[in-house]
Amino acid sequence: MFPRLAFALAATLAAPAVAQDFSWGQRNTTLAPALDNQFRAELVTSDLTLERETVAEGLDHPWGIEILPDGGFLVTERSGQLRRIAADGTVSDPIAGVPEVLSMRQGGLLDVALAPDFDSSRIVYLTYSKPFDDGTTATAAARGTLSDDFTELTNVEDIFVQDPPVPSPLHFGSRIAFDGDGHLYITTGEHSFPQFAVYAQDLLKSFGKVMRLNLDGTVPTDNPFTGNYDALGGIWSYGHRNIQGAYFWEGQLWTIEHGPKGGDELNTPLPGLNYGWPVVSYGENYNGSPVGDGVASADGLEEPVYFWDPVIAPAGMHPYEGEMFPEWQGDLLISSLKPGGVVRLQIEDGKVMAEERLLHGFARVRDIEIDGDGAILIITDEDNGRLIRLTRS
Repeated sequence: MFPRLAFALAATLAAPAVAQDFSWGQRNTTLAPALDNQFRAELVTSDLTLERETVAEGLDHPWGIEILPDGGFLVTERSGQLRRIAADGTVSDPIAGVPEVLSMRQGGLLDVALAPDFDSSRIVYLTYSKPFDDGTTATAAARGTLSDDFTELTNVEDIFVQDPPVPSPLHFGSRIAFDGDGHLYITTGEHSFPQFAVYAQDLLKSFGKVMRLNLDGTVPTDNPFTGNYDALGGIWSYGHRNIQGAYFWEGQLWTIEHGPKGGDELNTPLPGLNYGWPVVSYGENYNGSPVGDGVASADGLEEPVYFWDPVIAPAGMHPYEGEMFPEWQGDLLISSLKPGGVVRLQIEDGKVMAEERLLHGFARVRDIEIDGDGAILIITDEDNGRLIRLTRS
């Protein structure tokens, strides 16, 4: 349990766990789910009140958060800054040594993650939109060594660069997850535009993929396409649109990705499998036209565990493991950009049994973490972005 010395000065608001006027909203398509428990699970409401405590504010569209061993935090700002927020809420100057980013639209400095052996190695991983001289950009992942005083990254090197770079400032994906067995997973987007979205099906391009790498960026020998000259060896799964949430949980990778109008997906990507985009989707294109042939299922393409229509615009995700909310133990918490807030899913045997909307419409919540005492940490994607601690009233 870590102290929060500044909370006496922080804004504290009590709020019901769920907006009482929530309704599913109107669907964009009439495509029927293919599986049980795949869509609009039972809606539930927790009998509790959440306290919202602002730990820090004044952040420039924060994107990723990681808890430090000393009780502080590392937070990325999309405009290109990595900052340390101390346990008392003090926000540092930008940490030196961060790679140059293309800060445009959805691009910038994105996820941050501590190496599994951070206590001894001080290695930090970052994902970002890497700029090129011809005006193109690509999702990239780098790692560097964080100084003991939290002021500088040194020995910074790219361990992954999406290929090919393209002139699109959209859909970078960009979440990092570790499996605890010497591998990391990097999620990529397909950069949105139709001429690039088709690359999600191209095994020689790292668009719309989950990439599985060794911690130094080399390709594991047991990846599904290692040694296949018709595919990139780093690919774990493909046919994704824009994965912004990923977590390795109970021996399985879980991801969550943005759909178009409707069709946000929760998946458990398995090695070598195709998750369908842009061939099939439970949503439709933004102009109202169908995705592909207008169907949600096809032979050889994997079904999502769960999908939403209308969307929740999912960003970060984290299973709840803590003492503060014992009734939520083992549930999956997902940050929502639209309509905003946190979505809680009750998971049993790999299926979604119930759904709850927490802080419905409160703010664009970009990432989510669980603090040492079981409090829920969220960051808000705003000009005046905040790190907020959710506790039990």
